[in-house]
Amino acid sequence: MEILLDLLGLAAGIAILVWSADVFVGGAAALARRCGISPLLVGMVVIGFGTSLPEMMVSLFSALAGSPSIALGNAYGSNTANICLILGLTALLKPIRVPSDVLRREIPVLLVATVISGFLLADHMIRRVDALVLIALFAVALVNNIAIEKRRDLAGAPEPGEGEAASGSVARMVVKIVGGLVLVTASSRLLVVCAVGLARAMGVPDLVIGLTVVAIGTSLPELASSLAAIRKNEHDLAIGNIVGSNLFNTLVVVGIAGTAAPMVDETSRATVGAVLARDYPAMLGLTLLLLVFCIPFRKGRPARINRIEGAVLLAGYIVYMIVLALGAKA
Repeated sequence: MEILLDLLGLAAGIAILVWSADVFVGGAAALARRCGISPLLVGMVVIGFGTSLPEMMVSLFSALAGSPSIALGNAYGSNTANICLILGLTALLKPIRVPSDVLRREIPVLLVATVISGFLLADHMIRRVDALVLIALFAVALVNNIAIEKRRDLAGAPEPGEGEAASGSVARMVVKIVGGLVLVTASSRLLVVCAVGLARAMGVPDLVIGLTVVAIGTSLPELASSLAAIRKNEHDLAIGNIVGSNLFNTLVVVGIAGTAAPMVDETSRATVGAVLARDYPAMLGLTLLLLVFCIPFRKGRPARINRIEGAVLLAGYIVYMIVLALGAKA
């Protein structure tokens, strides 16, 4: 009976998630045009960080409940899923145009943040001071992005209200954003609870649950939001969503979990060691690969992630899942 309820919960969660993500992206894109805000910044801040709230809440609750393996696996597993599964699937359906700002600034910032996080975890511990450093780095990156946006406004940004989505009430747009985000978060939480119940009934280890079931479940808002953004031809929102989400996961999600429950005991150190040996290199390598895919090597070629590159990313995720499955059986 419990398995049946979990399956029904998964189905309901997916249906609500897809609908609410479409509402969320539509409201965010409309508000961006109405207020003259860069769609890329909205994608990174509003959508990217907003859709990462499930990762943050799941990791926080997992850490407080004494399951730091799920917390860390959730953050890093979600980053891997975001690049391989979500960008891969989205690009396979429709090639993603990559704004020059993403190529020149945002992905390099994500790469630097990933390297710094690996350096802090090198001693196989996440102490409270390490966690606070990660959160501080995120604050610096966010303030820098906002400052750049303000300089663009002063240099001559589009007037508020331009664009086809500029009509309509701001209050209605905000309601769509907030309401959509609440439903996205609630439905993703339902998915995670049901999926974890099914996985544990099958005897899957906590770290693997965090890297697979929970990571994919909490990444579903990003998937739904990216697909909705591409369908609306909002490429800036789609790529900004993934880059912003991964930056949030790497710095804030791990930082908050580490602040609430530092990973310093022997069991936690073994978990961090396992992540550094397998999952962190995969995440770092995929971030580098994303940067390479976005570089237009031929003159005149627009920066984009094409269908072939999307297929490569999806294939990489399948390989990663196979490695995890073999490791769980070992």
